[in-house]
Amino acid sequence: MKNLIRFDWAMKKLLRDKANYGVLEGFLTELLKFDVSIIQIGESEGNQQYDNDKFNRVDILAHTSTEEIILIELQADSQLDYFHRMAYGVSKSITEHIKIGENYGKIKKVYSVNIVYFHLGQGNDYVYHGKTEFRGLHTNDLLGLSKSQLEQYKVRDVHEIYPEYYILKINDFNDVAKDGLDEWIYFFKNTEVKDSFKAKGLDMVKEKLMVDNMSDLERQSYGRDMENKRNQSSTIETAIIEGEKKGRVEVAKNALSLGLSISDISKLTGLSDEEINNLK
Repeated sequence: MKNLIRFDWAMKKLLRDKANYGVLEGFLTELLKFDVSIIQIGESEGNQQYDNDKFNRVDILAHTSTEEIILIELQADSQLDYFHRMAYGVSKSITEHIKIGENYGKIKKVYSVNIVYFHLGQGNDYVYHGKTEFRGLHTNDLLGLSKSQLEQYKVRDVHEIYPEYYILKINDFNDVAKDGLDEWIYFFKNTEVKDSFKAKGLDMVKEKLMVDNMSDLERQSYGRDMENKRNQSSTIETAIIEGEKKGRVEVAKNALSLGLSISDISKLTGLSDEEINNLK
C-alpha cells in the first residue's frame, strides 16, 4: 500500500497523539520481542522545532506501562560521533528520571532504538543489538545476580538492569522481508506496506498514516516539508560532487607538474582531455 506518510514526519507530527500510540507499540513489540504498551510520550532534548533541523533528526521518549524508558532516534544525515550521541542520550535519560535522594535501585531500564539512514560504523548486518554483560577474565563465566538481588529487582540477569541499544541501518536492508521486524524496516525505507505484511502495528500504519486522511492544512505542511527535504538532499549531493571535482582538479594539477601525460591524468582523475589542458 502506497501513498503513506513518511515515518520521520509521522514521528514529528502524529505519533505523539495517544490515539496513534499503537503504531510505535507495534514496531517496538516486533523489535524488542515483548509486548510494549506506551502510557506517555515526551520530548527528548534533541527534538528541536527549528527550520534548520527539518526532519533529519527526530527523537521520541516513550514511557511504558512496565516503567521502561524507550528513546527512539531517527537520523538521516551522517554523524561521525553518533555512537557517542547514543551514549549521551541514554545517560541523560537515566539521570533525568531518578529523583534526588532515591536509591540506585530506582534507576529505570532504558532502551535506545536508533533508526539511521547513513552508513554507521562497519558491519554486514542491518540490525544490531548491544547489551552489558560481565565475564570473568580467567574463567569466562557470566556474572549473575545474587538470590537477594533476584528477589529485590525482579530481573533474571545483570544485563536487564543496564541500557540496551538497537541500531537499524535502513539503507543496508535488501528489501527482502523475512519477519515482522523486516516488514517494519521495509516501511521505513520505502514508505510502503505490502498487502502481505502481517507485522504488529502495520495495520495501524495503513489506517493512521495515509496521506489521503490528512486535513488540507496538514497535507500542505507535509508537502512543504518533503520539498524542503528534497532541496536539502540535492544541496548536499551537489556539494559532495563539487568537492570531489575540486579534489580531482588538484590531483590533475599535481600530475601535470610531475610531467604525466594527458592520457594518464585523464585515466587517473576521470577529467576530460580538454579539462586537463585548461589547467595548464
